[in-house]
Amino acid sequence: MHNKGTRGAEWPTLGLIVACYLVWALGTTWIAGQAPVVGVVVTALAIALFSSLQHEVIHGHPFANRRANHALVFPALALAIPYLRFRDTHIAHHRDELLTDPYDDPETNYLDAAIWSRLPRVLRAALSFNNTLLGRVLIGTAVSQVAFMHSDWRAIRAGDRGVLAGWLWHLPAVALVVLWLAALGQITFWQYLLAAYIGLSLIKIRTFLEHQAHQNAQGRTVIIEDRGPLAFLFLNNNLHAVHHLHPAVPWYRLPALYRNGRAEYLRRNGGYLYRSYAQVFASYLWRRKDPVPHPLWSRD
Repeated sequence: MHNKGTRGAEWPTLGLIVACYLVWALGTTWIAGQAPVVGVVVTALAIALFSSLQHEVIHGHPFANRRANHALVFPALALAIPYLRFRDTHIAHHRDELLTDPYDDPETNYLDAAIWSRLPRVLRAALSFNNTLLGRVLIGTAVSQVAFMHSDWRAIRAGDRGVLAGWLWHLPAVALVVLWLAALGQITFWQYLLAAYIGLSLIKIRTFLEHQAHQNAQGRTVIIEDRGPLAFLFLNNNLHAVHHLHPAVPWYRLPALYRNGRAEYLRRNGGYLYRSYAQVFASYLWRRKDPVPHPLWSRD
């Protein structure tokens, strides 16, 4: 899953991490003091980019040394998600043969049909709305956070020390952010919470249709041929099938890799393709991309 060896630093990633912290610092201080709304927007964009950079670190960038990488993204800018839990669940997600499995893929939004049938009508309506792009952006962060914390709480109660450690390490990571805001921040606490929510909601645009239910594991992962601002914010992870096939390749090399093998990638993923995020918005802003109960999964 991670790069090995004694390679040098990947400077595009390292430089972007430094730039991201600088933008976040400006957004929470000077910009927030001059124009609070702009400060919230800038801070949200920095938090979204930071989430993408944490994803890069999980896959072994920018250093060969794992501890050095983890230290680079230790502060919990988004407040909500412990980095170590993000790392562990995301590595589990990369078992492609289990993609979209309601039980074994930690990042799926599909449910077991038997579970779905027992949910209250109000909750089913909320989850159905969450399967539209508008719903995913508006309530998706809250829905996934509640489900994530509920699952982790059950694991902790069952004695999972790894999950507990992830949350305990999260406390000093959040404390760093709180200390910064208390000492230097010109953004209010509620404004920062809003910025964090917006930042995580922007990431929901990327994850919205990354995977689909498909009999063939290779046909479950999307390609979105976008080269605009969202592709940069997501560090080219819109080329998601390429990333899943080459998880150790850094973000700045994915476009060339895709260009040189476009036909083969699309053959492998069965043509699960969108030309841009504009096409995704036009197709699914108000419409569900698929049902919440997994259409192909069964316990057997």
